[in-house]
Amino acid sequence: MIVNQVSKKVKMDKGDIVKYQLLTHCYLEKINVSNADLDCLTMLAFNEEVELTEFCNNASDEGIFKTPQSVRNAVIKFERKGMIEKNGKGRKMIKLAPALNVQAKGNVFLDYKFVSIEPQEV
Repeated sequence: MIVNQVSKKVKMDKGDIVKYQLLTHCYLEKINVSNADLDCLTMLAFNEEVELTEFCNNASDEGIFKTPQSVRNAVIKFERKGMIEKNGKGRKMIKLAPALNVQAKGNVFLDYKFVSIEPQEV
C-alpha cells in the first residue's frame, strides 16, 4: 500500500499551540467555533481553574466578547459539549475538561498522527 506522507515541523508560541490543540479537538468532534470562542477557551486553559464570574469579567475586559454575559453564554455552550467542567455551588469554578488533555504549561511537543485510507477494490 502506498501512503502519501506529509511531515511538518513548526515552532509556535504558547498561545498558538494551545489554540491549535483546542481547534483540533473541535474539528475532530465537529464542534463549530469562532475566533472569540477559541480565544475564550485558550484563556481558560491558561487560567486552569477559575471562578466563573471573575473569568467572564476578565474575558470581557480583554475584548474577547463584548459583555460578561456573552462569555457566560460561550461557557455554557462548551460545558454542554463536554469541553468545560463547572464545580461548586454559589461561586462556581470552571476549567477545561481534563479529557481534552490540553497542555498549556512548560514545553509542549504535539505528536498527532492522522491517516486516511481509501477502500481497496476486491
